Amino acid sequence: MIEARGLSKRYGELIAVEDVSFSIQPGEVVGFLGPNGAGKTTTMRMLTGFLPPTDGSVTIAGHDIFDEPLAARRAVGYLPETPPLYPEMSVEGYLTYVAKIKDVPRAQRRAAVDRALERCGLADVRRRVIGALSKGYRQRVGLAQAIVHDPSVLILDEPTVGLDPIQIREIRSLIAELARETKGDKARTVILSTHILPEVEAICRRVLILNRGRKVVDRPLAELQAGGASLEEIFARATAREPGEHAERPAPEAPSDDRTGAQESEVRS
Repeated sequence: MIEARGLSKRYGELIAVEDVSFSIQPGEVVGFLGPNGAGKTTTMRMLTGFLPPTDGSVTIAGHDIFDEPLAARRAVGYLPETPPLYPEMSVEGYLTYVAKIKDVPRAQRRAAVDRALERCGLADVRRRVIGALSKGYRQRVGLAQAIVHDPSVLILDEPTVGLDPIQIREIRSLIAELARETKGDKARTVILSTHILPEVEAICRRVLILNRGRKVVDRPLAELQAGGASLEEIFARATAREPGEHAERPAPEAPSDDRTGAQESEVRS
């Protein structure tokens, strides 16, 4: 469903992302981890076509993000760390606007908006102005705009940042529900970037960790924790290494991960 090959991003002499490759199958829910500046957001922007890579390629649902950009983007729902909201618009008006931008057919647009409102728990505030909503509800609106066109791939960047514990629990449950839903006959594919490790343990079945522009870990969560190590310990070991060092084995019986190549580092503008 997602195929990244040799992704690199350079800004002059600065290498932000270096030779990152991975493949994500239909229905997989992947935790996308790394310290600040590790390249997560840069990689996600390249996956969604918002940022062109210096080198490498991206395929989404069988469509090359640059050769077939419209088809690839129709398959993706993207929630950036700061949701792209218009505070002066109503919730329903904004989602209708987004549905138009994302080429939802006119005959299906009302149903698509109603479905997104219902899934994200926004039906009761559909006519309220976005700027008057709490941060938790604005995050819900951000999720609704990511799913209004019913994509098969969801890419979520820090969806619970800045929320209180109750709001975090609500958004986490919503993401888990969205991950279980199917698009056609295939389960949705989800990439979840977050610094909240319990969130990854609760939702994700696979973990991909980036450090300083390169991929250092890409393995199933159960396999990583087979030796009793916590995800926090695994993360600390993986991100303490210098680029090029071999990955530690969290579980002695598990083979070291180097299946899909390199690690990554990010520039935040």
